[in-house]
Formats: sequence, C-alpha cells, structure tokens
Amino acid sequence: MKSMDYLSSIVQEISDIPLKDFKMEEQNKEYEGATFVLGNQSFRSRMAKLTPKKQGYFVVFWEKDEANKNKSYDFVSAPDKLIITIVDQDKRGQFIFPKEMLAEKRILRNGEHKGKMALRVYPDWVTGLSKTATRTQRWQSPFFIDLTTTHDLKRLEKLYLD
Repeated sequence: MKSMDYLSSIVQEISDIPLKDFKMEEQNKEYEGATFVLGNQSFRSRMAKLTPKKQGYFVVFWEKDEANKNKSYDFVSAPDKLIITIVDQDKRGQFIFPKEMLAEKRILRNGEHKGKMALRVYPDWVTGLSKTATRTQRWQSPFFIDLTTTHDLKRLEKLYLD
C-alpha cells in the first residue's frame, strides 16, 4: 500500500513510537483505508485520488450501518485525526485533520448534522480554483504539509502528535 508505506516512513522520521493496532478498512480499500494508533492518539488514513474533471483530490470515508447501507462516520466513534495522503507524480503531501475540525465543517456525523461520506481536498499547489474551492482550500491549508521537497519535522510532529 503506497500511502501506508509513505506514512510509516514519515512516522519513523518524527517519532520513536511505533504504529499500533493497524487495521485495513475493507469498505474503503480502493482509497487504502486504514486505522492505527500512534502514541495516545487514534488515526484514520486515506489515499486521495486525482480526478480528471475537477481540480483537487477526492477521497471517501464511510462505514456500513446495521442495514448494510453506507453512512458517514460519527464524531463520537471517529479516531482523533484523519490523514489524507497525496502522491501525484512528483508531488507529495498530507492533510492531517483533527476530528474537531471535521465536525465543525460538518464532515463527521453528530446529533445535528448527517455528515459527509466523501471530501475533496486542495493542496497549496492547486491554483486557479473557483470561489467555493478557494474557501475550502483556505480552511484546509493549516492542516496541509507539502512533503514534495522537504520534511519540516517540527511541523510534522505538531500535526501528528499534538
């Protein structure tokens, strides 16, 4: 799995703590869905895909309910952070979203909002966006780290471990 190999190499750079409780998420296998624990935090990981007709990268995250229907993830049971890895030719990067931000943006389900089962992300290198996509990129940007040319270890530690 390309995203997990990449993620593991990053974790080795920033921490002596090994990944624990690694589990593949079968329902999101196409996006290399997985969960794991690092230190005292839980994570969900996905690999985003470049789509041909829209700018940015697309990623899904959902689970099955009791009736075997797809539903968005619930805030209470969601891991602490969602990592979305992008590997696009010579570009590399990660979004590391805390679940509180995903709830604020109505991506996680809670008592008030039904949540979303997919998301489009816009790394800093994506330009010429529509107004709506630019607003989305603006709120996502503090949670993005461009790993194309450099690994800002202090920022990586902060995004992963804080």
